Amino acid sequence: MLTGELPGIERMKRIFKAIPAEPRCKLCFAPFGRPGSTVLRLIGTKPSPLNRRICTMCIRHIHENPGGAEVEVSALFADVRGSTALAEHLRAGEFGQLLARFYGVAARAVDRHDGIVDKFVGDEAVALFLRGFAGPEHARCAIDAARELMRETGNDGAEPWIPLGAAVHTGTSYVGTVGEGDAMDFTAVGDTINTAARLTAEAGRGEILISAAAAEAARLDTSGLEPRSLALRGREEIVEAWAQRASSELEATRV
Repeated sequence: MLTGELPGIERMKRIFKAIPAEPRCKLCFAPFGRPGSTVLRLIGTKPSPLNRRICTMCIRHIHENPGGAEVEVSALFADVRGSTALAEHLRAGEFGQLLARFYGVAARAVDRHDGIVDKFVGDEAVALFLRGFAGPEHARCAIDAARELMRETGNDGAEPWIPLGAAVHTGTSYVGTVGEGDAMDFTAVGDTINTAARLTAEAGRGEILISAAAAEAARLDTSGLEPRSLALRGREEIVEAWAQRASSELEATRV
């Protein structure tokens, strides 16, 4: 399922994809939007409250058949820069609305590039891009989603409506169910995810840090990008990365 090589899943995807409706379950392509959602209700499933990007049928299958696999994944992290100062100058309700808007924009950008929103934690969004959902170009999809998120939040200009820093890293991770009983989630864990999180902490406002591994997997043209050698907290090895300013992409487009 995670690599796109499970015949039963592929057959189900083809059937559901023939029904017009967006968005869809990231695992089986069951339609969440109209008119396809009518079919979904008839078979007794809907978007899961545990993960709105996966249907209740797939979540139930995951819980009944817990497990996972070590697969290649591209992880995208994006978090708010200066969130403490923002919260200080806004009422609690206003700050909550700002984060909700950020979550919505992030979810749509990830969806459009065939990723899965793993979680929203405080002022941070985490997304996974896997071969089984995004295809062999999952690293490119993650980078494109990061760029879109920066544009949609105004970080390609001087005054973003919410300032962000982001990072993309590609590597092997355990993807599947973690936990037991009611405390079970579909997620990814391991060094790849930790490295992506640490990279994000090093990204400046309006900046995307793309690890050398992600750039290589995406066959990214790095001309014009700034190389960085980063000593990340908790890691012994130096991580090589490329820094892209969201504003530089806009300037290149204008040229």
